[in-house]
Amino acid sequence: MQLRLKIFLLSIVPMSIALGSVILTVRNQTLKLAKQERDLVESTYLASREAELRAHVKLAQSSIAPLVKDASSAQRQAEAIAILARLEYGKDGYFFVYDMKGNNLMHPRQPELVGKNLWNLKDPFGDSPIQKLLEATERGGGIVRYYWEKPSSLQVAFKLGYVEPVTPWGWMLGTGLYLDDIELALRSIDAQAQANIRETEVRMYAIAIVSIILMGLAGLALNISDNKESSAKLRYLAQRVVHSQEEERVRVARELHDGIVQVLVSSKFFLETAQLQLENRLMAQAGPAEAKPVAKGLPAEPQIIGPLGRGLERLNAALLEVRRISHGLRPALLDDFGLGPAIEVLTTEVREQGSFDIRFSTRGKPCALPLSQSTALFRISQEALTNAKLHSSAANVRVELVYHRHRISLSIKDDGKGFDLRQIQTDNRSGIGLRNMRERMEGLGGTLKIYSDDDGTEVQAWLDTAVA
Repeated sequence: MQLRLKIFLLSIVPMSIALGSVILTVRNQTLKLAKQERDLVESTYLASREAELRAHVKLAQSSIAPLVKDASSAQRQAEAIAILARLEYGKDGYFFVYDMKGNNLMHPRQPELVGKNLWNLKDPFGDSPIQKLLEATERGGGIVRYYWEKPSSLQVAFKLGYVEPVTPWGWMLGTGLYLDDIELALRSIDAQAQANIRETEVRMYAIAIVSIILMGLAGLALNISDNKESSAKLRYLAQRVVHSQEEERVRVARELHDGIVQVLVSSKFFLETAQLQLENRLMAQAGPAEAKPVAKGLPAEPQIIGPLGRGLERLNAALLEVRRISHGLRPALLDDFGLGPAIEVLTTEVREQGSFDIRFSTRGKPCALPLSQSTALFRISQEALTNAKLHSSAANVRVELVYHRHRISLSIKDDGKGFDLRQIQTDNRSGIGLRNMRERMEGLGGTLKIYSDDDGTEVQAWLDTAVA
C-alpha cells in the first residue's frame, strides 16, 4: 500500500469515527432532552389541570354554599344536586356526588348509577376507584388518579380527579379530567421529538458525508498533483538518462573511430607494407624466372606469407566490425541526413543479414526534427527490429515513417508469433527493451503503443513535432 494512501486512510478513518461518535452523542443527548421535555410538559400539564380541577370544585362549592347552611332540609339538598347536575365544562367535564358510604347521589353523564352503592366497584386492573375517592375525601379532599369509563367514547380511561367533602351533608363532591388527551399530546410531542432527531441525524449524516467527500477530493487532488509532479520528475530523469546514454554512445563511437579504428588502420598499413616488402624480397631472390610464380603467391616462403595474409584478413574483418559497432552507436546518417535516411539504411542492413524480408516506406513532407526526437525514433526502430530478429520468427516486416502536419509517427509491424504483452510488462527480468522504448517516448511527451497477438507484433510511436 502506498504511503499517500495510508496517510489518506489514517485521516479518513479517524474522522469517520469522530463524526460517528458526534452523531451518536448528539442523538443520545437529543433523546435525553426530548424525554426531559416530555416529563416537564407532563408535569406542567398535570399541575395546571390539578389547579383547574381544584378551581372547578371550589366554584361548585360556592354555588351550593347558600343551600348547605340549611343542613336538615332535604329540599335544599335536592336543589343543590340540581344545580351541580347543570354545571358542566368541556366535552367530558361534569361533577359527581357520593355519600360517605359509596352511594351515588348524582352523575349527570351516567344516570343509571344514581342510587347505587359503588363501594365494591372494581376497575379492569382490580382497584376500587370509589374507595380511593372516599379516602381522599376523609382526609379533607385532594387529587386522586383512577380509571373510569369515558362518556364520549364509552372506553375505560385514566382519569385525574379532585374531591372535597361537603361536611354538613356528609357528601363527597368531585370532578375529574380524562388523561387520554394528555397522552395524545405527549405522543404528539414524542413524534415531533423523533422527527427533530431524524432531521438532525440526516443533517449530520449529510455534513459527515460532505466532509468525507471534500476530504477525499482534497486527498485526490493532492494525490493527482503529487503524481503529476512525480511524473514530471520521472520524465525529466528519463530524459537525462537517455541524454546521458546518447552522450556516452557518441563518446564511445568517437573513441572507436578516432582511437581503435585508427590503430587498426595503421596496423593494417604496416602489415600490408611488410607483406609487400617480403614478396618483393622473395621475388628478388628467386630471379626473373621465378618472379612470376612468387608474385602470384607461390609457396616460396609459405610459413610466412600464409599466416601474414590470414592475419590481414582477420584485421580487416575486425576493422569492419568496429566500424559497424561505431555506426550502430551513433549513425552518421542521423546527424548528416536526418531520421528517414538513417532508418532506411538500418532496414537495408537488417535485410542484408537475411533474417526476413523488410520494407521501409515514408509518407508526408520530411521536416527537420530535434536531435532528441530523431534519436528516440531511431533507437525505437533499432530495438523493434532487433526484437523481431531475435524473438518473432517473422517472415515479413514493414517499417513506415509518416510526417504529419504537427506530428510524426513511426510503425514497425511484423507477422511473427507475437508474445504476451501483459506478462512481459509485469516481469521485471524481461522486457527491458520495451520499457526503454516507452521511457524514451514518455520523456519527450510522446506516445508508444504495442500490439501483439498470434498474427504478429506492431510498435507504434507518435511525437508532436517541434522546431529543430
